Amino acid sequence: MRGVPAEWLPAAYAASGRRAVRVALAAAIGFYLFRYGLDDPVAATYALFGAVSLGGLSRIPGTGRQRAATILRVLPVCWALVVVGTYLSVRTWSAVAGMLVVGFMLAFSAVGGPRPAGVAPGLQLLYILPSFPPYDPGSLGERLLGTTTGLVLLIAAEALIFPEPAPTPYRERTARAADIAAHCARALAVPPYALGAADRSTAEETGRGLRSLMVPEAERPAGPGVRERALAHTGLAVRTLLSRLAQLPAPTGTPEPEGAAVLRAVADLATASATCLRGGPSPVRAHQALSAARAALSALSAETPTDAPRFSPTVLRRHAALLEISDAALATGAAADRALRGRRSAVEVPQDRFWYSTIGAPMLWWHRLRGHAGRRSVFFQNAVRIALALTAARLVAGIDTLPHGFWAMLATLSLTRTTLEATRHTIRLALTGTLAGALLTAATLTLVGTHTNVYAVLLPLWMLFAFTVGPVRGIGWAQGLFTVLVALVFAQLAPSTWQLAEVRMLDVLIGSTIGAVFGLLAWPRGAHEEMRRAAAELLRTAAEVVVATTSSVAGGAAATIPAAAPGQRSLHHAIVLAESAYAQFQSEPALLTGARRGARAAVDWQATLIAGHHTLWGSERLLAPPVTALPTATARAVDALGERMAGRMLLVSAALDPGGDTPSLTVPRIDPVSDEFNAEPAGAPRRYYAVVEWLESLAADLTRISRAGAVSDAAGAAGAAGAAGAAGAAGARGAPGGSDSGRPS
Repeated sequence: MRGVPAEWLPAAYAASGRRAVRVALAAAIGFYLFRYGLDDPVAATYALFGAVSLGGLSRIPGTGRQRAATILRVLPVCWALVVVGTYLSVRTWSAVAGMLVVGFMLAFSAVGGPRPAGVAPGLQLLYILPSFPPYDPGSLGERLLGTTTGLVLLIAAEALIFPEPAPTPYRERTARAADIAAHCARALAVPPYALGAADRSTAEETGRGLRSLMVPEAERPAGPGVRERALAHTGLAVRTLLSRLAQLPAPTGTPEPEGAAVLRAVADLATASATCLRGGPSPVRAHQALSAARAALSALSAETPTDAPRFSPTVLRRHAALLEISDAALATGAAADRALRGRRSAVEVPQDRFWYSTIGAPMLWWHRLRGHAGRRSVFFQNAVRIALALTAARLVAGIDTLPHGFWAMLATLSLTRTTLEATRHTIRLALTGTLAGALLTAATLTLVGTHTNVYAVLLPLWMLFAFTVGPVRGIGWAQGLFTVLVALVFAQLAPSTWQLAEVRMLDVLIGSTIGAVFGLLAWPRGAHEEMRRAAAELLRTAAEVVVATTSSVAGGAAATIPAAAPGQRSLHHAIVLAESAYAQFQSEPALLTGARRGARAAVDWQATLIAGHHTLWGSERLLAPPVTALPTATARAVDALGERMAGRMLLVSAALDPGGDTPSLTVPRIDPVSDEFNAEPAGAPRRYYAVVEWLESLAADLTRISRAGAVSDAAGAAGAAGAAGAAGAAGARGAPGGSDSGRPS
């Protein structure tokens, strides 16, 4: 019972049992209908494996009804795969070429989010099944009939049997977070102008609740469409808003009415955004009201202070914090409107931040695919690995004419993991389980012989047992139980002897060997190596953006086209790749992602992503026009602070780089105001304090990257939800389950 705590076993068996009932019922009805009712063994085979592929092999997230909807949407794809597999199978070279192309495309479709990733293994099986004898394009009609019947039965079973309560949708989660933000903003607008400990804790906890680890996979807005991107953007903006509100410093005296007006307008817009997310009207008026209040506050503390007591450094820093809060609230309102209405949104804002809201769906998919079409993307790496392994398995099966070569490819598909160590560990368990299953199969076939009625009775009972126990007990049990299951199926299709168990064992051995070979050749360390490389590149690019931004602010240069601001496009692309690597890193077992490399201190990867997001968003905000040149002394101070922060980022980047030899990370907290400028430059305008606020948040992010103690990197990833939670609440732009929080790369 690897990986399943004892206290979770009853719930795990209950969930697995419900799933087993659905799959077994759909597979058995379809199989018996065609095998014994209509005497059509071809359709029977495809009905059973159609249900097993998308019900047993696939791991589609969500409730039964959500899974049923996903299967219904991919039904045309299933037909196409059966047709293509049938016609390409007549020649080995065409079947092999088709496996390479189809295998890559299906595996790479995981960039579309959790649902495409979950359904991909089942779709692979539906292409593999017709790629083997009998090579009979004339039976295509029977194959399609069987596949359709099995999948329709599975759809009905998923939708109707053991209905599950739907989890809270992400849109409702963000609406509740917006309500809490509204409450905090109203509390800050009245005496004592500060949040109590309970409100601050609630705000931080709510922000953490929007992180991807806290959201069920099926509810994560990870797709490439307009509404999915906008909903992810809404979550990011709400998290930032909650964090900024919780960190707002209290005024030293009675705050100016313009600041209170901004907070009241923020509260109104947050409430209107929550209403919009629940299907209400667009928050147009509230958005306009906050824009006006923000403009008034900005004009109040415009570039040159004239009233020293009123415009003290403390007041100016509070003004900068209020302007950041208003920016987050404005982004929340605009994103919420687009999350509900898509391209018909009524809130008008500059399109640079919401570039996707005017682009068609095909182009959005193209942006997503292009962003990951490179060897540094773990999605691309996984697709290449599985496509090459399946192609090699099909080539071996075709050249050597393996009996039941389908099983060899199925073993390759189900046993290949993202790291060599994980693949080797999985294969050892799988071969042990398969050997035990083969022995039981041989005994069963020898004792029962050709009495197919016995196999017919045993099959549904064994499916219930296999699909209940296998997912909970692990890959060894799953392979052993499945070995017996396929024997019970094929014994009803043709006379079988104990040698069927021998063939099954041979095929699994060949398929697992191929998987191990390609696990060794293609990125054997999985996401561990790529996570370090991606994080190092992210911080290197962020350092360039920091220098470019502070230099532009010091010289009074505005980014007239924010999408083309220095380094921002490269930084966004680095964030995309780092987020995908982080997602895979979390899915790899802790034992296999660095527990044996505990000499390196643990790294909080989430804090690294947050630093990248903070850099990107802060740069966009500071370079928004109009920008006027700073006084000479202030400009020198801003340049120096930017250089110093960039140097710290490069230091951490060097420590993270997998090519480096740094044994641990020790990044002390950095105060952006160096000794040379420990007193604010005389006559420093508001923009100086906005830069300082930004750099201080980046300094805080850097301190979170290094964890104290000799803990493995894997433990750092597993604990990100806890120790990095504060960082996640601190204004992160980390996309909840997606990697399209910025512009196209």
